[in-house]
This record gives sequence, C-alpha cells and structure tokens, in this order.
Amino acid sequence: MQEQTPYLLIGGEATVASLCERFYELMATVPQFATIRALHPANLQSSRDKLFMFLSGWLGGPDLYVQNIGQPMLRRRHLPFAIGEAERDQWVACMLLAMEAVGIEEALRQKLLLSFFKTADFMRNQAT
Repeated sequence: MQEQTPYLLIGGEATVASLCERFYELMATVPQFATIRALHPANLQSSRDKLFMFLSGWLGGPDLYVQNIGQPMLRRRHLPFAIGEAERDQWVACMLLAMEAVGIEEALRQKLLLSFFKTADFMRNQAT
C-alpha cells in the first residue's frame, strides 16, 4: 500500500501545479503582497517552475528540484534577498490563500501551513 503523502492527499501533480500558479497570481495582483513580489523577477515563470519542482518533492512526490537543479539549499539560495518577518508573513499569507483557492482540505491545509511557516521563518535573514 502506497504511503499517503501530502502530495497524494492534495491531488498530486495537477494540484501542486495549480497551487503554484495561484500563488504567483496572488503575489502579482494583491497589493498586500507587493513587498515579496518586488523580490522576484518581472517574469515569474522561472520562480513558478522552481516552486513547483521544490514542492513536488517537499510534499512527498517526485523530487523534481533535486533531479533538475540540485539540492535546494533554501536558506543559502535566499540569502541575497532581505527577508524579515514582514516578508515571511506575506509569503505564508499568500500560500494560505493559494491553498484555499485550490481546495486543499482544511485539516491538511492547517498542517501544511505550520510547515510552510517553519520553512519561511527559516529563510529570514533580517531581524524584523
């Protein structure tokens, strides 16, 4: 019997792709997320693709990021960007809205939100 990973529980590749698409749509259009949007390139396609590959493996699906790019080294890759509490909170809020939009079930969404928060908090490199 296959383990019920978050990847499978949310609907696999199609849902992860929809989640990434919605995340970057929100980031690009909701004024509340302007600070984190400014940290990204004008064209968000590469960022979207990288998030999709990363989340695929992070959620227990195919480890696409490692296969295509290498080890994530998230903190190291984010060091060039000033990430404080405000950026962390915007990223997490944007992801929460994206998870709601793609219909991730409430209990799983709350578990994922906690994990997303911990990961986003680890990216902080500014005191506030």
